[in-house]
Amino acid sequence: MDYEYAMSMLALVAVMLLFSTTSAGRRQQRAERKLDELNRKLDTVMAHLGVSLPEPQFPEIEELLRQGKKIEAIKVYRERTGADLKEAKDAVDRMSGTH
Repeated sequence: MDYEYAMSMLALVAVMLLFSTTSAGRRQQRAERKLDELNRKLDTVMAHLGVSLPEPQFPEIEELLRQGKKIEAIKVYRERTGADLKEAKDAVDRMSGTH
């Protein structure tokens, strides 16, 4: 009887952990969707007003570009901003004047 009780409790704990992990994942996905929606709205408002943000300045990236180290510059840009690969490449291209 003790073995069955222990196994039942273990199964219950496993289900509870699975539920909490799944629930947290859904909350994070919901929050990410809301953030994406807010970003789209902000972009729309800024475009309507004719406002644009200046490109951030990164002296270390500019130095890498002067040295011809474009791939390293993209890597550093991604590390500093959290941008994905395409966003980082486009930004570094703009910084180097090749885009």
